[in-house]
Amino acid sequence: MADLHLFNSLTRKLERFEPVHPGEARVYTCGPTVYNYPHIGNMRAYVFADVLGRTLSWKGYKLTHVINITDVGHLTDDADSGEDKLEKAAAGTDKSIWDIARHYTEAYWADVKALNIRQPAHWSVATDYIEPMLEFAKSIADKHCYELESGLYFDVSTVEDYGRLARAVTEEGEGRIEAVEGKRNAADFAIWRKTPPGEKRQMEWDSPWGRGAPGWHLECSVMGEKLLGFPFDIHTGGIDHREIHHPNEIAQNQAFCGCGGLSDAMNSGARIWMHNNFLVERSGKMSKSSGEFLRLQLLIEKGYHPLAYRMMCLQAHYRSELEFSWQGLGAALTRLKRMVMQAERLKEAEASIPDHPKFAALLEKFDAAMSDDLNTAIALTALEEALAVKKVDAGIKRAVVERMDSVLGLGLMDLARQDLRIRPENAEITEGEIEDALARRKEARAAKDFATSDAIRDELYAKGVEVMDGDPLGWEWSLEERG
Repeated sequence: MADLHLFNSLTRKLERFEPVHPGEARVYTCGPTVYNYPHIGNMRAYVFADVLGRTLSWKGYKLTHVINITDVGHLTDDADSGEDKLEKAAAGTDKSIWDIARHYTEAYWADVKALNIRQPAHWSVATDYIEPMLEFAKSIADKHCYELESGLYFDVSTVEDYGRLARAVTEEGEGRIEAVEGKRNAADFAIWRKTPPGEKRQMEWDSPWGRGAPGWHLECSVMGEKLLGFPFDIHTGGIDHREIHHPNEIAQNQAFCGCGGLSDAMNSGARIWMHNNFLVERSGKMSKSSGEFLRLQLLIEKGYHPLAYRMMCLQAHYRSELEFSWQGLGAALTRLKRMVMQAERLKEAEASIPDHPKFAALLEKFDAAMSDDLNTAIALTALEEALAVKKVDAGIKRAVVERMDSVLGLGLMDLARQDLRIRPENAEITEGEIEDALARRKEARAAKDFATSDAIRDELYAKGVEVMDGDPLGWEWSLEERG
């Protein structure tokens, strides 16, 4: 196998992966703030992190992957200002903040399952780590923090190279951060937020700096250190985390460890920092503030299998912007269906040792692609080429396909092409009715009764069913959504 090379956002370089602990890979992924449903752009980050974890497993490392659940502390403005998102979501409802957090956590987990994302070693929930957060904050408070009426703040001038990850070295570069009277530096951020006088939060705890709640950045430092130890191997998140959240997390890690500057990446708490780029949707429905945004469930309601979205993500490099469109999703679904149809022919074969010269070259191509900073686009072509190889033992072919798919996570051996039919939830006709009509149409065509055949086709079309007579493996169909 080739050496694994990954792009380190901290150094802005492609670097060979060298585990901190031989034979192990320890990964921390910034998880969701569970105040609302995740949109499909959020879920791109977890498809990326899943592919990273699968690649590390492919390379033979013992993987420990942590994904956090933020149920307290993340504010309505990512720039360290505003209300707590969970407190705001609970306001004016008859549900407790704990109920809301649980509801949206379970919705997120449902999306994780639907996208065939593997379970991490730990789902770390922020409110389970309040005491360790307090201890962490106490350990850095004297040298690195100061207290204001609103809480305990971290002085970014007390650590070397603050903002190197974001390349934010000027106060102008931190313009999105809240202006708080008394802050020593514009970029200083809250470690602990006091509950304002006269208010009471559903989530608040006692601390040496008054009753309140932890700052958003604190939880990731604490859970990363507790579950993986400093330094660990890889920290992942969306590119939006690169500008404020992760620089603040790094500053806390430096303070806690008594580390020096960031010329040595280990001082950041993680050896490699990785970030996926945005999913772009031109109509503006990727913002939760609009009230209506693109959820995975919406794709499913419109009849698309969720793994078509996973395929869409894999077709682009994780560091490039990915534009979402329904046409693009349909094309990804068609590509997935073609691969599933080829894989179906292998399901009766028993997997055997993939020892074959044709497949050896394809496995090498696949491994080289994944080793080159997770180049899933090229890896997909290697998988397609393996599926297309003819006149070889089916057991060997199945073993090769399963090995490649163990990294890409498309679940080819578990899907049938019928699973991938476009079936909107509001369709006017059932699947059984469609199959009955197609059977009658087949009989009519066999009897050369083309008038009846055409009438059945027109009847189906009127109910939103498109019949694809040219389908090579039998008549296929799809359903249009009805408004």
